[in-house]
Formats: sequence, structure tokens, C-alpha cells
Amino acid sequence: MVQQERLNQAFSALADPTRRSVLARLGEGPASLSELAEPFGITITGMQKHVAALEAAGLVATAKVGRTRQVRLGDEGLDDAMAWIAFYRRLWQRRLDGLDAYLTLQKGTQS
Repeated sequence: MVQQERLNQAFSALADPTRRSVLARLGEGPASLSELAEPFGITITGMQKHVAALEAAGLVATAKVGRTRQVRLGDEGLDDAMAWIAFYRRLWQRRLDGLDAYLTLQKGTQS
């Protein structure tokens, strides 16, 4: 149940294009809330809400540095989501391989 909740939070956070852009920016290194907000033309409070959703999902971590709040990529946030995706990728790959084998067999019997 806990893993499902973490997955829900991760996918919900990743569903927003602004949040995905924030993660892409953080891939270049940590940034302050104001640095993250500036390209989107939103307030620091608005960016704080996006960062809070990302932080709840474990995708980013924040720390107070002087008078600013620094944001960096989280250590483990995508692990659960990647494991879930990998599981279903393998499942569907096996099913598609089976379908391919069946269709190949059917094609061979029609010749």
C-alpha cells in the first residue's frame, strides 16, 4: 500500500509539465526557488507549491541556505516509478513476443 501511494505521488507530480521542466533544470545542478520560478514567470509561492509536490513524491529535496531555499534532485524518488515501469515493460514485451510468434505461425500455416 505504501509503494502504491509513492507511485501515485510520483506519477501525479510528473504529470505536470512545469514540474517535469523543473526536474530537467535540476539535472544541471541545484537551484533556488527564485531561479526555478523565473523562466516560468510565476511567483516564488507558485514554484514553492510545485516543489512541494515534487518533494512529497521524493523527486527533489530542499534545504534552507541563508535566506534562500535550495532545491536539488532527490536520491530515490524515481526508483519506485522506474521499477514499476520496468515490470510492466517486461510483461508487455513477453505478451507482444507471444503475439508475434502466434502471428508468424498463422502466416506460415496460410502459405
